[in-house]
Amino acid sequence: MTNAAPLSPAQKTWEDHLILNDFYGELSSTPRRTPMRELISTVLSHRTTHADEELAYSRMLETFGDWEGVLAAPTPALAHAIRTTRWPDTQAPRIQDILRRIKAERGEFTLDFLADWPTERGLQWLTDMPGIGLKTASLVLLFNFQKPVLPVDTHVHRIAQRVGMIGPKVSADRAHKLLLEQLPQDARVLLNFHKHNYWHGQRVCLYTKPDCARCPLKDFCDYYTEHYGPATPEALAATPKRWDTAWGELPH
Repeated sequence: MTNAAPLSPAQKTWEDHLILNDFYGELSSTPRRTPMRELISTVLSHRTTHADEELAYSRMLETFGDWEGVLAAPTPALAHAIRTTRWPDTQAPRIQDILRRIKAERGEFTLDFLADWPTERGLQWLTDMPGIGLKTASLVLLFNFQKPVLPVDTHVHRIAQRVGMIGPKVSADRAHKLLLEQLPQDARVLLNFHKHNYWHGQRVCLYTKPDCARCPLKDFCDYYTEHYGPATPEALAATPKRWDTAWGELPH
């Protein structure tokens, strides 16, 4: 693409998807977790490592047995069980509020009904709950129900801004809609775009010291051009085409 006409934001978004699909390998859309676990684990994961989130989740269920037990637990005891999260004293009552609402409205602890709801209705219902934002709601609907939504976390947002898929002042919430409009309304495409950019933000396009030499997006990345100039044929030829497991395991 060097010396070609500059790509539009929408073209950059699609090129990003195609390149990272090859770089990391295409993923299936098989759910990784049950809907309830996806929801509660995502709440626990806020500013928390995956290992600490998993530990908090397992301790919570080991201590209280099931969702009924978590709901009935003394809130300080629940906060202690999830103490490896970033803000356990905030997350404990929030989780109980979420469980209380689901039980009151559905009669049981399930989100399976969202499969039959229109996407916008599902997003509205989830984001009406305490502590559930657009990212968390989108994760549940995309990962578990293959709805055409796009979760935008800090990594996806950072890469989209650096590459030039969105403007430098576009918020993460606004980016959900803008990036979604630039991609096919296909759940598998959207899941791969999200996961691949999430991994890329954790392993290559880091917040403080992005590894631009390893990045396969450099040919059309605004950040790279600003800091290093247009990508040279030599730089492009030296860019890896596939993720090498010798660099470390990919995150969850």
